[in-house]
Amino acid sequence: MFEAGVASPVVPYGADQTLFVVVDRLDRATEIRIERSDLEAMIGELVAGCYNDPIRVISFNTLEHWMKDISTDVAGEIKARCDIDGVTLPDYLSDFVASHS
Repeated sequence: MFEAGVASPVVPYGADQTLFVVVDRLDRATEIRIERSDLEAMIGELVAGCYNDPIRVISFNTLEHWMKDISTDVAGEIKARCDIDGVTLPDYLSDFVASHS
């Protein structure tokens, strides 16, 4: 698990920007990482079904050089939005939400 405030050699230095990466499984052997700079848009894409099988969401800051697994926070936000809207959690997100709740 990644921790905020812990320096990591895989986080690039750069302008002060927090980025979000969705690790998405295409099949058993293939994973891709999709980077976004807008958390709200990324959660909207998750709810809209733009990902195949999301596994994890990681945030990192390019200036402060930290990274954190925010999968639990994102899963909670997705579940809360579904509850507020009175809709059932989409099947394509059920594994993600269950594994991070």
